[in-house]
Amino acid sequence: RRTYVGSMPGRIINGLKTVGVNNPVFLLDEVDKLAKSLQGDPAAALLEVLDPEQNHSFTDHYLNVAFDLSQVLFIATANTTATIPPALLDRMEVIQVPGYTQEEKIEIAHRHLIPKQLELHGLTPQQIQIPQVTTLGIITRYTREAGVRALDRKLGAICRAVAVKVAEGQHKEAKPDRAEVGEGEDCKEHVTEDAKPESISDTADLALPPEMPILIDFHALKDILGPPMYDMEVSERLNQPGVAIGLAWTPLGGEIMFVEASRMDGEGQLTLTGQLGDVMKESAHLAISWLRSNAKRYQLTNASGSFDLLDNTDIHLHFPAGAVTKDGPSAGVTIVTCLASLFSGRLVCSDVAMTGEITLRGLVLPVGGIKDKVLAAHRAGLKRVIIPQRNEKDLEEIAAHVRQELTFVLAACLDEVLNAAFDGGFAVKARLEHLNSKL
Repeated sequence: RRTYVGSMPGRIINGLKTVGVNNPVFLLDEVDKLAKSLQGDPAAALLEVLDPEQNHSFTDHYLNVAFDLSQVLFIATANTTATIPPALLDRMEVIQVPGYTQEEKIEIAHRHLIPKQLELHGLTPQQIQIPQVTTLGIITRYTREAGVRALDRKLGAICRAVAVKVAEGQHKEAKPDRAEVGEGEDCKEHVTEDAKPESISDTADLALPPEMPILIDFHALKDILGPPMYDMEVSERLNQPGVAIGLAWTPLGGEIMFVEASRMDGEGQLTLTGQLGDVMKESAHLAISWLRSNAKRYQLTNASGSFDLLDNTDIHLHFPAGAVTKDGPSAGVTIVTCLASLFSGRLVCSDVAMTGEITLRGLVLPVGGIKDKVLAAHRAGLKRVIIPQRNEKDLEEIAAHVRQELTFVLAACLDEVLNAAFDGGFAVKARLEHLNSKL
């Protein structure tokens, strides 16, 4: 028996019935969140639907009649491909859509989000002003996302706060205070005062209606949204050797990532903390192996002056934000730079961020997510970005004004990475001996 009480065709057949054609466009939203239950496994059902070798004879259990879905265009969306079943992902063509840049978010906010929130809360542009610099402050200090959903919520909170002020002001206008009688001089001052945009934080006195339009500035943001949730801290965390800035990709966009290293007396052990995946752990071991094999060449020694960096020395590598899982090979160049800084006693340039996979021979291999990573460095106020030479083609995807404000170092090997990461370069022993012979 294929049917039961209250049964009906599946969503695919119902969708075809609704549009009345056999070649529609189906949008499968958030396929990375498919869940298996007692009612069945949606991912298993989609295998037949999305497979071009099988969907010409798709059979709905209710109809029990083969139906041709080969003319249907299926578009699926997902925040990450990591949770999509491999068999289902293999039947899709993956198109990476990067997150919005800060400039794009500002334009979206002022063209669409702010007008929508004003209409929703019964406000007009004559009652509230949100400058672009304030919008940028909301984006950088109160949201951390690839889209604009959180930005829309923050703008809604601002509009609600302003709507309350406007409503209270209108209530006071409709019902004048008794204090106005007999205090003509004070009232005259308020009436003759020039009308100008006023911050919502300056309208605490509700005896009079707020001046229009209400200007939303940084003080108003703090009053409405609270203290900033995110701070861009860079230079103050690079005040000692053993710290470097890397670039990471997340489903929310690019992020800067600090790598910290310290050494202490021990038995030559390497400790890794920060919820690292297996690939990232291997990158750390690869980095220390390359540095040990090139320690004499770079004149790197441990605390006792030995070129064997792990001789009676333990090394601890930490990746802050310990609650966040991290993985991938792109932190290789950052780990090498961090350890080189630790053993040389030199500071890494505070305006440099880097990304790239390394090999045991010291080569720098290409990585993904270059656009999002570069935008993260630009947001953090960094000036130079070190990327693999073979990722040069990915720079074309970055906006021209962002490229103009950054200096890119295209590195093919770790020698070039270290020379760019340290002020004055990172000379090797052979080069120093050559210079001394000339002197």
